[in-house]
Amino acid sequence: MIKFIDIDNSEPYKIFNKFYQNALELGQKNIEAVCISSFNSNQNEVSSRFVNLKYIKGCSWYFFTNYQSPKAKDFLSHKQVALSIFWNVPNVQIRIKGQIYLADKLESDSHFISRDLSKNALAISSDQSRPINSYDDVLSKYNHTIKNIIDEDNIKRPEWWGGFFIKPVYFEFWEGKDNRLNKREEYVLNENNWISSFLEP
Repeated sequence: MIKFIDIDNSEPYKIFNKFYQNALELGQKNIEAVCISSFNSNQNEVSSRFVNLKYIKGCSWYFFTNYQSPKAKDFLSHKQVALSIFWNVPNVQIRIKGQIYLADKLESDSHFISRDLSKNALAISSDQSRPINSYDDVLSKYNHTIKNIIDEDNIKRPEWWGGFFIKPVYFEFWEGKDNRLNKREEYVLNENNWISSFLEP
């Protein structure tokens, strides 16, 4: 699930919240999964992957990852990103464009200590996305890490793991209809005002 904290009161956030609550009531699985697309300006390459959106605070959208991962390197090389969300139960798609930033260390610390020990052990043991000889080696590293954590209450967030947040400048809300007469509405941020319009299917 996604946690809302003093969510922005502007129209696209109200619409997102309405769509989210409806999908939640309908039993949508993996509701927090969002596809984030990035560009690495050093490699001149586009990549996409799914992450778990954890919070929307005000107008900032938070998720957490390994800062040494390929996606983190993308974000640090080029701040523009795009998010795609598809909830199949209500047949809704949401597209978002925005700028991405590193989260404050205190925010990352706070989220880290709120997580299960198993998740934090994985964050510590994994050199995310780097080659490894076998899956057995993944399990061995993880088991070694969790075995050697002395005090669950005092486990510290590693410096290479933490949050990013996105500040949207564009939303598109897509609602699937019969005969492909889909409803599409976009919101574009222009000098702190959201300009809305409808799009043809």
